[in-house]
Amino acid sequence: MVRFIELIRNCLSDVKEILPWTLVDRLKENPGLLLLDVREPNEFDAMHISGSLNVPRGILESACEWDFEETEPELVNARNREIVVVCRSGHRSILAAHSLHVLGYENVVSLKSGLRGWNDYEEPLVNSAGETVDPDFADGYFTAKLRPDQMRPKTGV
Repeated sequence: MVRFIELIRNCLSDVKEILPWTLVDRLKENPGLLLLDVREPNEFDAMHISGSLNVPRGILESACEWDFEETEPELVNARNREIVVVCRSGHRSILAAHSLHVLGYENVVSLKSGLRGWNDYEEPLVNSAGETVDPDFADGYFTAKLRPDQMRPKTGV
């Protein structure tokens, strides 16, 4: 059985990652770069990098093709465009970037550390109204909140 983290590590052989400060430079050098946020719509509405396109991971593959309810024309037409895939922590974006490579997208990378790292680097995030999100609020938002039933049971106690 392959675990989630192992799946991500396996995909890293095909996926390049960039760090937040490299993304800042890439955005200056290539204003046509596509920022693809693969988080869920409620996550995207709470905060995202301005100018990002939101295509949730769960519909990504069908959004990349014509003739589907989820088709996203900007993404379908981006096969030769530079794409940086982002998520909260950099895990979903690796899986999404891997899928895009398999589907023939030529210039795709994942944002290492995700929006958490972007916020830690003190780069701006905006909400659905276009208002800048307070970085301290974002810190709390990005902090994992596990319930007791999500924790591995202790053995041998």
